[in-house]
Amino acid sequence: MNIEKAENGTEVTLSLSGRLDTTTAPQLEETVQESLTGTEKLIMDFEKLEYLSSAGLRVLLTAHKALMKSGGQMEIRHVNEVIHEVFEVTGFLDVLNIV
Repeated sequence: MNIEKAENGTEVTLSLSGRLDTTTAPQLEETVQESLTGTEKLIMDFEKLEYLSSAGLRVLLTAHKALMKSGGQMEIRHVNEVIHEVFEVTGFLDVLNIV
């Protein structure tokens, strides 16, 4: 998986490509943790993400909770059909802000 990070004031965008699975989830978790300080809005761009496992879902949920606790928000953009189905089956459509 590859992560590209862009910062614009208190807004951080993480663009993911490849597979978010057990092997790559720790990489995203570390990047998210580094990005949370001073961030009011975290945008995750999934346009080039091909696969999402339960390990990736855990990282997303943890990031969402951390941002909510600090008064921030997380938004997930450009979700393909396969990943949208994962969100739907797991109930994450009701939890995460998917645009």
